[in-house]
Amino acid sequence: MESQVFIALGSNMGDRELNLLRAVAEIGKLPGARITALSGFYDTEPVGPVAQENFLNAVLRLETSLSPRKLLSELRRIETEVFRRKREVAWGPRPLDLDILFYGDLVLEEEGLVIPHPRLHERRFVLQPLAEIAPEFIHPLLKKSVSDLLASLPAGERVTKI
Repeated sequence: MESQVFIALGSNMGDRELNLLRAVAEIGKLPGARITALSGFYDTEPVGPVAQENFLNAVLRLETSLSPRKLLSELRRIETEVFRRKREVAWGPRPLDLDILFYGDLVLEEEGLVIPHPRLHERRFVLQPLAEIAPEFIHPLLKKSVSDLLASLPAGERVTKI
């Protein structure tokens, strides 16, 4: 059975736009997976304690028969093998970051895998592109739509569609 999954993409090293486009192509090659929507790309300020360049962010919707753990494994493989991501500095710069936001209405908390993403409701750089492709999707824990979560964020975080 296929599940509807939302994945956040981000890049702030190298050619950010090309990195996101290559990531979409790599995700599209996964067996048992089909991309069904892609948001626009957004230039965003970095969040966290590390000074770094702006990110380019997007969200895609995937129909997949891969399990959450297998999907995470494939996303990590893309980050490290294709984009040579090294996880040396927490919250640091990276050529590609892929995060599972939602996996249908699944709620899961395991070692190294939490679904829904635990901070997505606090992040405009995630909610803005997500609202573009799934404004009415309901957060399974918070019981609010993506558009309502976005509307409830305080002003301040700059997220600009390119």
